Amino acid sequence: MKQPFNIMHILPSGTRQYCMHGWVAHIDNTCVGHIHMLIEANQRIKFLDAWVHEEYRRRGIFRSLWDTRWQYVQSNYPEYTAYAWCKPMSLPLLLEKGFTTGESSIYVERKVPITSKQTRSFPSTDCPVTC
Repeated sequence: MKQPFNIMHILPSGTRQYCMHGWVAHIDNTCVGHIHMLIEANQRIKFLDAWVHEEYRRRGIFRSLWDTRWQYVQSNYPEYTAYAWCKPMSLPLLLEKGFTTGESSIYVERKVPITSKQTRSFPSTDCPVTC
């Protein structure tokens, strides 16, 4: 029987020199998976590592984490370019989601579209600028 899981968004702490978001899948307050992204200069978003505990794989956790992150990006960062360096087993999902491969068969990116409800203004972040 599959156990239901919840996903929690971890906002940037403001204590790092970069702006990293994370999402954690948890069951009974135990982390069973996570996914991250980094907001970069020039309207770019780098999709970072994703992991699901081996005992909880094949239950839709990775896809749920990925979809949750993507919904957040679409809602908050229209016209940014999202990109990732992915493992071969993750590439089919990224291609399914509309990313295209770069010069390497691993590099993928996709422009975040503007939805009909949004204007072209960009959200402010609580990320401090440091040198």
